[in-house]
Order: sequence, then structure tokens, then C-alpha cells
Amino acid sequence: MNRYIKLLCIAVCCLAGLPALADTPPYQVADGNKVDPHTLTGWRTWRAMACERCHGAAQEGMVGPSLVESLKVLTKDQFKNVVLHGRIDKGMPNFDGSKMVTENIDFLYAYLKGRSDGAIEPGRLQEIGKEGGQ
Repeated sequence: MNRYIKLLCIAVCCLAGLPALADTPPYQVADGNKVDPHTLTGWRTWRAMACERCHGAAQEGMVGPSLVESLKVLTKDQFKNVVLHGRIDKGMPNFDGSKMVTENIDFLYAYLKGRSDGAIEPGRLQEIGKEGGQ
């Protein structure tokens, strides 16, 4: 019986910790434009793939939708599905053939989620603790 109580306590503790983990942002940011190395890689992926041509330099939309608004409702898995498989009928190409995107999709999500949350400012970013940036 003690074994079951211990397992139940462990399960309750684990479940209680889940909301805290879910609320942890996938990025770290300071001063609006200094981010962790992974988020900086996401920003560099954004720039390298020229996503601003459709979604705007500030991710607020042009011919493509505002990613600032979209990432308020899309889950990470939904975001990855759209980016990797596209929405051809809506003009969104698939990027599953891009090594840069497939290898950095989590970092791209982190950057765009930071923009959507209002934590990361539009424009040039630099790594936290380093001067200059790219």
C-alpha cells in the first residue's frame, strides 16, 4: 500500500510541475534585443530564409499573415507543421527541404514566440553578454 501512495505522490508532484514548465518561454531575452544563442540562431534563420518578404520585417504581416498574432494561438507543433509542410493553398511554401530550417525550427519558433509575446523587439539582435551581434 505504501508503494501506491508513494507513486501517487510522485504522480501528483509531476503533474503539479507541468503548468510551470508549459509557462517557461522558449527564449531568453534582456533589454528587448539581447537573446540567448539559440534564439539568436532562430533570428538568423529568419533573416537567411528572407521570411520578411511575406511576413514583414517586424513579423506583423504583408502578403503573409502576422506571425506576431499567429503565434498567440498556434502551438509549437502547429507552427512546425506549417513551416515544414507549408500551406500551399494560402501561398506558404514548405521548408522541409531546407537544412537550415529543419535544423533550427525550434530556434525559429523561439525567436518568433518572443516577438509574439512582445519580449523581443523587432530589428537587429545580439547575444546576451556579447557586444555587437550580427
